[in-house]
Amino acid sequence: MAQTTSLAVRIDQNGGPEELKLVEVSVGDPGPGEIRIRHKAVGLNYIDVYQRDGLYKLPMPLQLGMEASGVVEAVGEGVTHLKAGDRAAYASQPPGSYCEVRVMPAKCVCKLPDDISFETGAAMMLKGLTVQYLLSRTQPQGGLKSGDFVLFHAAAGGVGLIACQWAKAMGLQLIGTAGSDEKCALAKAQGAAFAINYAKEDFVARVKEITGGQGVKVVYDSVGKDTFLKSLDCLRPFGLLANFGNASGKVEPLDIGLLAAKGSLYVSRPTLFTHIATRESTQAMADELFAMVGSGKVKIRIDQRFPLAQVKDAHISLEARKTTGCTILTL
Repeated sequence: MAQTTSLAVRIDQNGGPEELKLVEVSVGDPGPGEIRIRHKAVGLNYIDVYQRDGLYKLPMPLQLGMEASGVVEAVGEGVTHLKAGDRAAYASQPPGSYCEVRVMPAKCVCKLPDDISFETGAAMMLKGLTVQYLLSRTQPQGGLKSGDFVLFHAAAGGVGLIACQWAKAMGLQLIGTAGSDEKCALAKAQGAAFAINYAKEDFVARVKEITGGQGVKVVYDSVGKDTFLKSLDCLRPFGLLANFGNASGKVEPLDIGLLAAKGSLYVSRPTLFTHIATRESTQAMADELFAMVGSGKVKIRIDQRFPLAQVKDAHISLEARKTTGCTILTL
């Protein structure tokens, strides 16, 4: 078996950014259904924070990271969609992308089109596939059509800025929320029809004003605890609240009687990893993402770059909400 060494970021226990340690690990050959990939860039996501601090419990020691891009070095038995030398990108479980080289399951790894750079590939997979399943697969009763209003929290973040552009391409009127005037301006520049600074305005009242008292068909909420109940008040009857993250903390248990009282509402707690559970689904979603990015309708903003060795600083910035767009770790 061929052995190579790789720098990797690992935690031995849950906690703050100080738990992130740069270590040297040994990497072998891929087994059946696996590949070995040498990374060119690694994506940073809020799910990494949840796994580091223990909101999402995982066995220790834990190598963090859910997305990256690079070049395939070797493929295991049964892998037919990739070969050594291919440019590739992925969002995938199990975690482990914060490294130079890794062996990993091949099913969620996709060939990266030549016209998309490694940095863009690393920044866009988890966030872009998230937007794809939200806007295309997590829809309210009757679906979404051109002209419909949707509310998207954290609209100036990595997922949010992709969603602003994607929604505009679909003809949707996306109302974005963010915590500063600068972030609101950024969301509007990227395609949001309206932007609400929740630090200054009551977003429920403003949504009702924008929609002529009707409310929106769907709220996409990655903030969680701080916005969940107010998000229900933004919905029109039969509307959908899709809570796909917990940046402000875990949502409290819900009295489902509220859903009846507020207009026969629907609530979903979707996750990307259910959607990319098969090779076929992953590829179909990635093809739509690659087409959006390749056409120029969606541009991936990389606003922060940190060397792998400065991963602690990257986590501190992310948790302090000092980042906009996408953040990558460079190798």
